[in-house]
Amino acid sequence: MSKGIKVVPAGPLTYTSNQEPQPLDPLEEAVLIAATGLTGRTTPDRPFQDEQGNNIMGTPNLNMIGRAAGSPDNAQATHFFLINDSGTYFLRRPPNLQPIDIYNATPDQLIELAEACKQKILDHRLEMPREMPYYIGSNRFVSNTPGSTIFLPIVDVTWQYINGLMFLLTQPDGYRPAFTDEMKFNRYAGVEKWVRSGYLNKDMKIPLGLLEGMRAPLEAPLLLQNLMLVLQAMGLGGWIHASFSGPILTGNPATKFKTAFQFEHQKPRFKLTNILNWLTYSTGVRPNPVGLPGVIEGLCPPYVKDMSEAVDRVIEQKYGKEGVYSDIHYFDKIFKNGLGEKYIQNVPHYPPEVIEVTKDICNYIYNTYGRFPAHTDAIQVPGIWLQAHHLDLDYYDHLFRDGYDKSHALHQKLWHGAGDGLSSPITEE
Repeated sequence: MSKGIKVVPAGPLTYTSNQEPQPLDPLEEAVLIAATGLTGRTTPDRPFQDEQGNNIMGTPNLNMIGRAAGSPDNAQATHFFLINDSGTYFLRRPPNLQPIDIYNATPDQLIELAEACKQKILDHRLEMPREMPYYIGSNRFVSNTPGSTIFLPIVDVTWQYINGLMFLLTQPDGYRPAFTDEMKFNRYAGVEKWVRSGYLNKDMKIPLGLLEGMRAPLEAPLLLQNLMLVLQAMGLGGWIHASFSGPILTGNPATKFKTAFQFEHQKPRFKLTNILNWLTYSTGVRPNPVGLPGVIEGLCPPYVKDMSEAVDRVIEQKYGKEGVYSDIHYFDKIFKNGLGEKYIQNVPHYPPEVIEVTKDICNYIYNTYGRFPAHTDAIQVPGIWLQAHHLDLDYYDHLFRDGYDKSHALHQKLWHGAGDGLSSPITEE
């Protein structure tokens, strides 16, 4: 239980507290922010030729700088809102800052990094009525409380969706899949001419719905788990639990409930063929959250003119003048003896045919459904968040055996210089 909760109603186990809320101080918060961010360089240690010396895909990554959790093709698709007593922030990737060594950084460096990441969205704590569908069950008593800091993840799948399509299309002759649309009677998803030419294998079909978010949403729970480990090591309390749902957080125009933000939504035009989609669960006929202008913007209209431009943006991100696979200074720091330049000169890029097929698929999706992607949302809300707070140790002393460990017992002493930091059940070794 966090400090500042005045009463925990639980029948004969009811507990009343005289503790005041204790917000995380700037350094505590900065350590947690750093644990969601950039951590160091990754190494391109994969082959890019097959057994016969033919080129195979060697440039799958959307980023080379590493992050504090694994990410499919290093897409780094997960972003965070941070909520505390001073306001609601978006944690952006700070420009022109190198990854920070969290183990050797000074407190001032960590705080400077945290402040560079924070983009204020609201000058108050994001809050909703403490009832369903905003808070579930007893969460309304203990979640998003004064003094707590919340990390709320959202996932932009658009970049990795496009990048993942291209990666799948780099397979050898005879192994490139033909994408189909199960919401349209499994017809080809804009790739008919590529099937007829034999570039795609008509016997190797992949329904678009099977792609989901190209595994990009897997990154969010990994980052949350890392945050849990960090806050536990710091001696803070915290937990991962249900947050506001996607429609409520993004302001889906179809919801009847109060909403948090007003994200831009793609609103598909009604077509008679939509009736067929409604016979089964379909994302293709509902508004699609694509971005919060000036904060997070998906790689799809209205932020690009069409999906061909979106694909071109991915290519520029990877191979352009300042692209991931054009940064000679980065690769010189990774490779020995000038091999970085040789790597850039020799590592294969996406072939032109792969780029053209990807444009055809992406344009098919948008032109057919009036949204991109069609089978999943562009901006996904996992529906969970992490709360970090200072523990009310008296509560655990009163009710529980071994309710906390030494890191919690010593937190006030080590981080805030308060007393001896010890509560009765635990003593220093």
